[in-house]
Amino acid sequence: MQKLRVGVIGVGHLGQHHARLYATLPTSTLIGVTDQDSKRGQLIADKHRVRFYSEMAALLREVDAVSIAVPTSAHHAVAKRCLDAGVHVLVEKPITVTLAEATELIEAARACGRVLQVGHIERFNPAIRAVRSQINRPGFIECHRLSPFGERGTDVDVVLDLMIHDLDMVLSFHPGAVEEVRAAGVPVLSSTIDIANARIAFASGCVANFTASRVSTMRMRKLRLFQRDSYLSVDYQARQAAILRRQLGTNQRPEIFMEPAKTTDDEPLKLELEAFLHAIVSKTPPVVTGEDGAAALALAHQVLESIGSFVQRHSVEGE
Repeated sequence: MQKLRVGVIGVGHLGQHHARLYATLPTSTLIGVTDQDSKRGQLIADKHRVRFYSEMAALLREVDAVSIAVPTSAHHAVAKRCLDAGVHVLVEKPITVTLAEATELIEAARACGRVLQVGHIERFNPAIRAVRSQINRPGFIECHRLSPFGERGTDVDVVLDLMIHDLDMVLSFHPGAVEEVRAAGVPVLSSTIDIANARIAFASGCVANFTASRVSTMRMRKLRLFQRDSYLSVDYQARQAAILRRQLGTNQRPEIFMEPAKTTDDEPLKLELEAFLHAIVSKTPPVVTGEDGAAALALAHQVLESIGSFVQRHSVEGE
């Protein structure tokens, strides 16, 4: 079994778990970690008995692949350095802040023949994996992603921080080209948009409604998908899903029958890292490509543009 030498760049809230899993996976050897906070970096390195690298360049000379879990604003610069060094990259979502930056990373990965995977972790959630094969031309999708406020992630707005998970997921159902985006949002506790809602219509006739908030009193990660003769309910947080089907019951009248989906207890991040390592070894495209990450980012920017128009329109009306 081929074991890849891996490192983690940024070992805060998310990166620490990348390090934890790489240290235990049979297909990887955790070489070391690096972080701008040297105390934090040394702590995580000591925990896994690996080296803390004060300089990223030194780490890149020792590894085949890295996970990048730095603030979004630094994704492009850090990932570009890694790809230029000939290292395979898994970068947390969103791929970058701008589409131009995303395009540059995609081209850099293609030029050096390295894997560029984007960390849209919900693709690996056992709940969605259990029902994905049942999804066929959805007509209406509703997504809710709510969280209490925290300082982490506030370097970008809630659309890039939270909603982008659901934008990527809906795009993975292949609903066709985007025909209309209508969105609204407001800042509440930060200087950027903290709560947002978007209604997106696709060429297939599918309409998706997205709500994302980081100023809620509770956490919610749910998707509801309606299609002809069935309704799928997914709770990402509980890793549970159910399929509700329309069938003929007594007296030949249509009734709804619920069928709980068979899910597993697999940790989504573990599945994501395993898929990343497999793509490298097998020389196959990753589950979530750079192009996928760019597509989700492009749609997120369409949502932000619509929010900007909404805010401007209502500020003018209020004068």
